Amino acid sequence: MRRNEKEITDKADMESIIQQSLVCRLALSDEDSPYIVPLCFGYTDNTLYFHSAKEGKKREILKRNNNVCFEFDIGSEVKPGKTGCDWGMKYRSVIGFGEAFIVEDLEEKRRALGIIMAQYADQVYKFTDAAVKETLVIKVEISSMTGKHSV
Repeated sequence: MRRNEKEITDKADMESIIQQSLVCRLALSDEDSPYIVPLCFGYTDNTLYFHSAKEGKKREILKRNNNVCFEFDIGSEVKPGKTGCDWGMKYRSVIGFGEAFIVEDLEEKRRALGIIMAQYADQVYKFTDAAVKETLVIKVEISSMTGKHSV
């Protein structure tokens, strides 16, 4: 990181940013073109979970290349300056890399869907077998992540 004073190195601080986020931007590589998509997510034990339709562009890309990048940010706020070059942004963010896998096991999918729901609700939900079977669950095993902040 070029600006060391902005780096967040504490894993608990990075996890706090993830836990406070509403959206994860997941970046995929479609041969020679980048593809990024904002998604609802769940996070636990250095692993991200996403749900999706069973067919579509994300799945097709992941079949060819399961290397991904992800981004979270919170607390974004414009910081006006006296001149155009003095303007800035206040934020806290996490960027990371990992490998994505399609979850096939029904019970692992059910657990992942519960982790996703826990990101957004304090209530525990049950998922029918039919609903679980019709949902694509993507698991990202995180290999590295870094945090950054600007105040």
